[in-house]
Amino acid sequence: MQLSPENEAFRDEVRAFFEAELTPELRRSGKLMTSVYADHESQMAWQAKLHAKGWAAPAWPVEYGGCDWTVVQHHIFAAERVRAGAPPVSPMGIKMCGPAIIGFGTEEQKAYFLPKMLSGEHFWCQGYSEPGAGSDLAALQMKAVRDGDDFICTGTKIWTTHANVADWIFCLVRTKKSDRKQRGISFLLIDMHSPGIEVRPIIMASGEHIQNQIFFDNVRVPVANVLGEIDDGWTVAKYLLEFERGGSAYAPEIAVALDELASQIQAQPDGPSRAILDMNIAEARIRCDILARLESDILSRLSAGAPTGADASMMKILGTELQQRVTELALDAAGPLARAFQPGVAMPGGPIPHHDISDYCSGEIWQAIAPLHYLNERASTIYAGTNEIQRGILAKAELRI
Repeated sequence: MQLSPENEAFRDEVRAFFEAELTPELRRSGKLMTSVYADHESQMAWQAKLHAKGWAAPAWPVEYGGCDWTVVQHHIFAAERVRAGAPPVSPMGIKMCGPAIIGFGTEEQKAYFLPKMLSGEHFWCQGYSEPGAGSDLAALQMKAVRDGDDFICTGTKIWTTHANVADWIFCLVRTKKSDRKQRGISFLLIDMHSPGIEVRPIIMASGEHIQNQIFFDNVRVPVANVLGEIDDGWTVAKYLLEFERGGSAYAPEIAVALDELASQIQAQPDGPSRAILDMNIAEARIRCDILARLESDILSRLSAGAPTGADASMMKILGTELQQRVTELALDAAGPLARAFQPGVAMPGGPIPHHDISDYCSGEIWQAIAPLHYLNERASTIYAGTNEIQRGILAKAELRI
């Protein structure tokens, strides 16, 4: 992608900011992440720096604290963050609930929630999935019964990222029975400190406590906390999912991961296994280049105000499947040393129960992290709507099936 002189100057400004503001601790957090989430402390520290610069939520409208950037400048910022090794901020508030509040919230809701979301005073989690409602999200059963100016909420949400440290949750709840599952659902903002809420940890295969199950037992929530219209929360949810599925470029992060992997295997001896690994990395680079060109094409159309159709679904499929492939290659490269379970040497996205944080590592750190990345990345083709669901969307939109 050829940059104009103005965009080159913007890129240099972004690079200078990262160089000045990324402390060794923040760089370490970004480098040693084992999933798509940085540890909570680093997330909040980095968001505070971005907020002070005015870059915490660049995609928001300027009047709410966003930046007047072009589509290309957003892409430059995302790519330079990856190259600099900065930890990402949590997407739940700024990249997901924030745009929904801007799009559907009342003036009172915007004035109360958005500034606190920007500053980090409010940390958010997402309450969508339930034990019986995952990809078929409209099958959700958590109830919200009207009682005067409140809803009384009862039910459970599962796979809730960082619910253990969240202040607020945006939730889909059933407020009315209907002949169609999508009807009678409301989008509700709930204070996680409300009486009747219990959070139980779910320990991932990588050893981290990132996911949780939340139980709601007669939790009172003001009706004023409904986002959009009562019983029409599905409209808000579909709007929000567009940001979750298509809100970022995959290629820059994948390219950096492939560069690091190629560098890490340089010390390995030549031989048949090394030749196969080199060939597979080269094949992944080709796929990454194709992905980058597709993302650039989408950027060009967005810059021109042209529709992108079902591109968010296509990019979600291509990006997440290639992410998984890179973790598979890293696991192959790590070899037998990857068999050791060493979550304590990394900077995981949450606490590691029953494992101490340690500087000792059997092998090199990248070899210890490789299986953790692999295990975490198994979820990427499931969250934000499974890739099977995305293929169904593409078939309906493009093939008219």
